[in-house]
Amino acid sequence: MRGVAGQPPLDPPTVRRLGAALVRALPHGTESPQFLIGRDTRESGGWIEAELAHGACGEGAAVTSAGVVPTPAVAFLTRTGTYDAGVVISASHNPYEDNGIKIFGADGRKWPDAEEELLERKILEGRGSAPSEATPAPPDPDPGLIATYVSRLGAGVPNDLGGLPILVDAGNGAAFQIGPRVLQRAGAHVTAIHVAPDGRNINAGCGALHPGGMAEKTRESGAAFGVAFDGDADRAIFADENGRVLDGDDVLFVVARDWKRRGILPEGGVVGTVMSNYGLEAAFRREAIAFARSAVGDRNVAKLMDETGAALGGETSGHTLFAPLSPAGDGILTALVLASIVKDSGRPLSRLATLEKMPQTLRNIRVARRVPLEQSEGIAGAVARAEQALRARGRVFLRYSGTEPLLRILVEGPEGREVHEIADELEAAARSALGVA
Repeated sequence: MRGVAGQPPLDPPTVRRLGAALVRALPHGTESPQFLIGRDTRESGGWIEAELAHGACGEGAAVTSAGVVPTPAVAFLTRTGTYDAGVVISASHNPYEDNGIKIFGADGRKWPDAEEELLERKILEGRGSAPSEATPAPPDPDPGLIATYVSRLGAGVPNDLGGLPILVDAGNGAAFQIGPRVLQRAGAHVTAIHVAPDGRNINAGCGALHPGGMAEKTRESGAAFGVAFDGDADRAIFADENGRVLDGDDVLFVVARDWKRRGILPEGGVVGTVMSNYGLEAAFRREAIAFARSAVGDRNVAKLMDETGAALGGETSGHTLFAPLSPAGDGILTALVLASIVKDSGRPLSRLATLEKMPQTLRNIRVARRVPLEQSEGIAGAVARAEQALRARGRVFLRYSGTEPLLRILVEGPEGREVHEIADELEAAARSALGVA
């Protein structure tokens, strides 16, 4: 559930109904339900938390607040605590005007589609009964929860980083305090930037969505590497010591090779997504590492990891899942794992991140309407021509974003110029068929 804060479905009455509906959507017989709520630094987070908690408490639930914490902290604390559900108030990488609500089950995993659909029906059942009371104050955070999460991160990757210099761009988001603190506790020498959230500067020209500044400062500062988190810190983008930006595919490559060398990578290997660069698939084939692709979304990655027995998975965007360590993508944990590999190897990150990627272009087209792509003659024709031109030397992939009014166009091929020309034709066809928002 994501949109502009204050507007349906993120208006106060609907959010309050959601809190109440969440209690009613729990399995029959759940007594005295307990919920955990965490949020990022957006200015709307406080009132959304207050409305949601008020609605849940009105149905007999007990609500505990973790305050401003990363999404994976709520997933971990929900799984290891006595909570029936965890709720995160965040719009992740979106601008500050937006916000959203994510729900985790008692196992620390995002709710499956069937349970989300049930919750939607419960919300709609209460439509028209908007409460008249004023928005209450949000519940006071329990500081012990953050301490528990920080300790867990340190225990998961116990290596002493021995003063390894790391530059952290917290994106003025949920990890603005926890991110630098965890790496410092692990023994790193941390330089932190964009750690002064004001409610409106989350993701603003910084963080995982805009890693260029982080990469430049990493090179200038002489850090071993830099890391940029997104708004809720469930993803991380890196830069090596030379300022070269590294995405989630690079992280999977570095970690998988290290785990295989150490004998801890299971036969299930690695799970990527349909957006993963073909170069990653080719590299794993050469390394005799099993590789499978899921649909986009960390929930889909986690599901395929369960099915294949993979211990490592992730998305190009920077979500990385470590099955032995966390139920959710965790940017801070990813930074700890990568830092440990760099420290233990004694080699610079540029010597470890040697993945050779196929030329790739990703276009994000803001569209006015969503039409099934196979029903658009213009788009279908452009795709057919692209596939004929590439002749199995590359690939074309189009999909709508699940969180924004965007059509994503991915083209990969052996020649960069050809890739861009094909992407241009596909973009023109999409703009003609779908309009521009």
